[in-house]
Amino acid sequence: MALVVGVDCSTQATKALVVDTETGRTVASGRATHTVTGTDGARETHPTVWWDALAEALEQTGRAGEVAAIAIGGQQHGLVVSDASDEPLRASMLWNDTRSAPQAEELTAALGGPEAWAAGPGSVPVAAYTVTKWAWLRANEPAVAAAAASVRLPHDWLTTRMSGAAVTDRGDASGSGWYSTAAEAYDPAVLSLPAVDLDPSLLPRVAAPTEVVGTITSAAASALGLPTSAVVAPGTGDNMAAAMGLGVEPGVPVLSLGTSGTVYAVSDRRPGDPSGTVSGFADATGRYLPLACTLNCTLAVDRVATWLGIDRNAVADRTDVTMLPYLDGERTPNLPNASGAMLGLRHDTEPGEILLAAYQGAAASLVDAMDAIAEQSGGLDPDAPLVLIGGGAQGTAWRQVIGQLTGRRLLVPAADELVALGAAVQAAAALEQVDPLAVAARWKTQAGEELAPIDHDPSSMARIRAVAGSLFGAG
Repeated sequence: MALVVGVDCSTQATKALVVDTETGRTVASGRATHTVTGTDGARETHPTVWWDALAEALEQTGRAGEVAAIAIGGQQHGLVVSDASDEPLRASMLWNDTRSAPQAEELTAALGGPEAWAAGPGSVPVAAYTVTKWAWLRANEPAVAAAAASVRLPHDWLTTRMSGAAVTDRGDASGSGWYSTAAEAYDPAVLSLPAVDLDPSLLPRVAAPTEVVGTITSAAASALGLPTSAVVAPGTGDNMAAAMGLGVEPGVPVLSLGTSGTVYAVSDRRPGDPSGTVSGFADATGRYLPLACTLNCTLAVDRVATWLGIDRNAVADRTDVTMLPYLDGERTPNLPNASGAMLGLRHDTEPGEILLAAYQGAAASLVDAMDAIAEQSGGLDPDAPLVLIGGGAQGTAWRQVIGQLTGRRLLVPAADELVALGAAVQAAAALEQVDPLAVAARWKTQAGEELAPIDHDPSSMARIRAVAGSLFGAG
């Protein structure tokens, strides 16, 4: 029996799963939280926090010294700038840092408009993307940008620190904004934009999906408790890791309910959406991952439940209230400076009606984006269940709302921590030099609870679209 470790370095915490390569059984796990700082749109974490959390999570497993391979699944888009010794020059700007919204608009125009971005990188810039954060850094902290000897994504930085190899993968790289899914290479037209002006030698090499990029260095072995014989896989972005862990086939929609919300589908066709609704990402296996993401999901709904003083599942059967819970601005629709809004309150409105409205408002953008995902991916299988993952997938209220708004039957996989599990799939695939989808099939990662269709409620979607259009010109 060989053991591998899959790691999920998310915005809020690092999770590590030690997995048996034969059965896919999780034999041990660990978790350590992160500190996120910032106000007025800023969201930052120093990369050493991730490293320390990785060490703590691995120690909690009690099995780190036995593993044969490791891979990192990391939060997408974050910007890590380091000196020649790979020591960070500042805290990392995280994906949900919205300060670079002006740079996103400027960069979109500078390359020739949304169509040019869709044709090359595959995605139209929003404040989440790494390229906008780098442009913000050059404009606001030019001395730091000038001192940078390397520019990395979060998972890249951890992989490099573990192995000494300066590598990334096509999946996470495709969320940077300077990697072209059309050319399968860094895009010189983006890198040479005046606001970017980034030497490609500062970027990591893009490794193949199941490539062994190195082994654990002696320094990393000492810090993390891993054996120096353990091989290191390329790692990938969190959404790509979850998709790989599930082994989903093209045409099957996946909706993830976490701090943020995402909806995506694996596709054999390269996406490129000039409207910006769909991010035209690559996946971690050689295919593509058209995806839409919202900033406000479970965290926003839980905040509303806390304000109301009721349990998060204490929703009413119906509501006439409409809430757009854009508490941190929003990414889909692209409203980085928006705040939450609510309409339809009456004297007799009950707290459960307000909470249901929060759920509906948080889910609506994701449900709407499924149509755009279908267009960009070549169509979604109407008979396939909607795969529901993330922490929210376990909530009865979330299941009710998603089922009603989509009219689809739901599949909730029994496996949890799918980002870490997907990273473990990649680690096993690199160790065995096999297709990661074969590993996912062997581990039966899609096994779970299937829920019958719930009465479709298109009227609520129509109401939310109308309010969003009235208040924000979106919907």
